[in-house]
Order: sequence, then structure tokens, then C-alpha cells
Amino acid sequence: MEERLQKVLARAGIASRRRCEELIVAGKVKVNGKAVTALGTKVDAAKDKIEVNGQPVTASQPKVYFMLNKPRGYVTTLHDERGRKTVIDLLEGIEQRVYPVGRLDYDSEGLLLLTNDGELTNALTHPKHKVPKTYLVRVEGVPEPAKLKAMARGLVLADGPTAPAQVRLAGVRDNRALLEITIHEGRNRQVRRMCEHIGHPVLRLKRIRVGPLVLEGLKPGQFRPLTEVELKKLWSII
Repeated sequence: MEERLQKVLARAGIASRRRCEELIVAGKVKVNGKAVTALGTKVDAAKDKIEVNGQPVTASQPKVYFMLNKPRGYVTTLHDERGRKTVIDLLEGIEQRVYPVGRLDYDSEGLLLLTNDGELTNALTHPKHKVPKTYLVRVEGVPEPAKLKAMARGLVLADGPTAPAQVRLAGVRDNRALLEITIHEGRNRQVRRMCEHIGHPVLRLKRIRVGPLVLEGLKPGQFRPLTEVELKKLWSII
């Protein structure tokens, strides 16, 4: 049966469907010995010989799903050109090739999902599903209530206006506020840029929730498989 090439790659655990599309456009995917760059290309996984970066694509592996408490000082990519540590370095004992669902930047920490299920990754990261993500953010100074309301209504950043968010003051220590911020967009460093926009730079940022999943019981650097209940909850919101 013929299917779109990027869907076949994602199901085989190569990467998320979006990342697979990038690999195709970049000319890194071959079908029967020929480079394919058209996203509409259809293939038959049972008959066609498919390669990514010169490596053959094998049949799809059993799907696995992990929750990681990402520490600061790691990048959420499979490889880093600058030689920095990646979150994959933390997954000792995991035989399957998994990849992060979304991103947490180098200096951020907290809940990160990793899987080889391209369909779930695509669903969780697609803007139309508006999957909420909650962060605890320590900022310099204490924002006035008017600034927090402005952030909740939406701010105009360099790449356009942000969608409404949930924002609350969770505490104050040493003239540094702890904010709880929930957004459903996935723009680059969005929470940091929102805080900078209102004049309160981020000192520390930790993601504590993604959709129905809550970060609990994991020390920085630790990970565990998702439970069946957690996985069902994830699928129920997309």
C-alpha cells in the first residue's frame, strides 16, 4: 500500500513527521537509490528501498513513550554541531531511537516527552490542537498586576502577537517573582521573550505540565515510561 513518504518515515521512528519533511526537502532521503525532495511522494514501505542519510529504513519498531525531567545544560536535539550534551545522552539503556516532542532550550528544565511515535508527536506539536504547557518561571523583580494582565491578554512580540495565556503570581522571594504561565503556542523561547517584553527577565524556567501530564517524582536527569493511563489521556486531547 502506498503512503506519503514522510508518514512512512515517521512511523518507522526516524523523527517527527515535520522533521521528516525537512529531511526530504533537504535531499537526505532516497527511494530506490534516487534522492526524493517532493513532499507529495508516495511509497510502498513493503516494496521500496528507503534510505535516510545513507542508512536503510527498517520496519517500524514497537512504540515507546518516556517522560524526562530535563536538566539545564542539555539541548533537545539528537545531535549538536557545537558538541553540547543532548537529552538523548540521558537515556541510558533505551534501545529504540527516540526523539523529543517539542523543545526546551539549553537553559530551561523540566518535563520533556520523548518517543518514536511520529503520529503522536505530530499531533501534540500541531498548532491546531492547542496543547497547553505550564511553566514555573523565576523572574527578576516583581511584575505589577497590570503587566501580568497584559501578558495574559497577549503581547506583541517581534514575530507577532501572542495568544491569550494563563498567568498568575505564585510567590515572591528576595524581590524575585515566581510566575506560573500556561501557553498553548510553541514559538521559540516564547515564555522568556514574554517576560523580557514586560521588563522582567527570566532567571530560571521549568516546565511542569504538558497537557494532562504532570512532572512528578523525577529528579533532574531521570526519566520513566509513560503509563497506559497517561498515554490514553494524551490521545484524548488531540
